[in-house]
Amino acid sequence: MNGKSTEEMAATVNGAGVAPAANAPGLEFGELRQIAYVVPDIERAMAHWSGVLGVGPWFYIEKITVAEFTYFGKPSADLELSIALTNSGALQIELIQQRNTAPSLYLDFLQRNGEGAQHTAFWTYQYDAAVARMLSAGYVEGHAGRPGPGGRFAYFIHADLPGNVVEISEQSGGKAELFRQVEQAARGWDGQHPIRKIG
Repeated sequence: MNGKSTEEMAATVNGAGVAPAANAPGLEFGELRQIAYVVPDIERAMAHWSGVLGVGPWFYIEKITVAEFTYFGKPSADLELSIALTNSGALQIELIQQRNTAPSLYLDFLQRNGEGAQHTAFWTYQYDAAVARMLSAGYVEGHAGRPGPGGRFAYFIHADLPGNVVEISEQSGGKAELFRQVEQAARGWDGQHPIRKIG
């Protein structure tokens, strides 16, 4: 997007000295809508969040296959995940457990840090424009894909904030409606049925 190859942009993140654009435009994506945790045991994580912290209910999708998956711009094996979603107010919380060994930012994070908060997300109906703006501001696309018929997603990293991963999540293919249902269920949740399998 800005004349740099994926390899050059990746080198920026790895500290090789490729400078980001000095006049990168301000990014105005609205509110952050999600924080996501990568975990090695999603069932244990859901039990703690709901039973100890009182956050729920969790909408649990045991198996998602992410097609069209790329890792630093190169095609990769399909990603196999379990995910769980809930809300605390307007903020969505996501738990992610990767079920295969396809190269990904999730595995990179687990190997480097152990489980924990791995990314924040902006939601958009103008996915291509949002991705272009991220790249023009010097961000590197770490991984990207499409979970079934749902909207696309891409995760970005920047040399200025090397520990920060930002997701751009496309709200299409039923994803936006699912997210609305998750938020509505969390409002006034009475603690019953803390884990609700879907999919």
